[in-house]
Amino acid sequence: MKNFYNDKTYDLGSRRSVIRELFEYGKKRAQEVGEDKVYDFSLGNPNVPAPECVREEIMRLASLPDSTSIHGYTSAQGDVAVRNAVAENLNQRFNSHFDKDYIYMTCGAAASLTITLHALATDGDEFIAFAPFFPEYRVFVEGAKAKLVVVPYVEPEFTPDFDALEKAITPNTKGVIVNSPNNPSGAVYSEAVVKKIADILSKKQAEYCSHIFLIADEPYREIVYDGKTVPFIPEYYDNTVVCYSFSKSLSLPGERIGYIALPDSLGGKDGLYPAICGAGRMLGYVCAPSLMQKVVANVLNAMPDIDAYKKNRDLLYGALTDIGYTCVRPDGAFYLFVKALEPDANAFSERAKKYGLLLVPGDSFSAPGYIRASYCVSGKMIERSIPAFKELFNSYKN
Repeated sequence: MKNFYNDKTYDLGSRRSVIRELFEYGKKRAQEVGEDKVYDFSLGNPNVPAPECVREEIMRLASLPDSTSIHGYTSAQGDVAVRNAVAENLNQRFNSHFDKDYIYMTCGAAASLTITLHALATDGDEFIAFAPFFPEYRVFVEGAKAKLVVVPYVEPEFTPDFDALEKAITPNTKGVIVNSPNNPSGAVYSEAVVKKIADILSKKQAEYCSHIFLIADEPYREIVYDGKTVPFIPEYYDNTVVCYSFSKSLSLPGERIGYIALPDSLGGKDGLYPAICGAGRMLGYVCAPSLMQKVVANVLNAMPDIDAYKKNRDLLYGALTDIGYTCVRPDGAFYLFVKALEPDANAFSERAKKYGLLLVPGDSFSAPGYIRASYCVSGKMIERSIPAFKELFNSYKN
């Protein structure tokens, strides 16, 4: 008998991502041997508390007597005052030109990306991602019935291979996804890198007489170290769609709140914005959580505790390099990319489990031979994990 369910969605639902599998394994393992013996570096789930102003704003709004105005439905694309606040904040911070009527409030980064991809994708379209990249990009692109094309990276900077990018762009290319600061490498694309990407896309747009959109996936925009700056991509390329989430910057991953922003410079924005609204409607991503919309609108200038993340980065990077591991020093985000001690990173990740270490193999990020360790965890857990990393390292020597 033919299956009564969709085989593709069954496959996705019955087989979680590697990251989620490790996370669920860690919870189960902690119950068996104790939390102090499991060192979970799997998930980008910030341990650093949200800024105090966020907590205060949640408490203030939740205590207001008019429940409907706080917890009731907003407009499908988001509360107009919230969208105006987001647009004004972007314009103030980046000297840019955004309008509330081209802002769409979303249920986090995943919704921002999937809505954008569904709004853009037509039959035969291709989207480019720069390796290493968040594994769900493939799910999101293929879910929009488009094809994902992967452009390799150049070591040790983990920047895109520009020659490969030029060759990868075809008349079917609809968009290029850029994630900087990068998950999983922690690389921050310099102004020179962003300009080069923009130049290549501009040249290809002219060559093919088409729109090629640059989709800026920016959940880590504010998490950078050592005086590094993150170029604001709409300044360098007109056809940019900004996909943002407050999950990482404000430590609110479970609250699912973000936005899509189209700059005034984007060609065809009067057609794309209704398509975004339609995609949100089709996917059921309308009326992002009302309370959180209003919270973020009043804390848009709040910043994450960079010192806490930097302390964790320096602790983990310093300890692992002292042991003998080869690590990519991250300039942003909160992930450490580490060279596995054998060619098969999946086998290395499995061996690490024996020592209580939950490390994500890089294959699903299109970076075989590496593992990702998320250091947005407690500093005490990092300190406890160092002996386990030493034992793992020594197990290869022996």
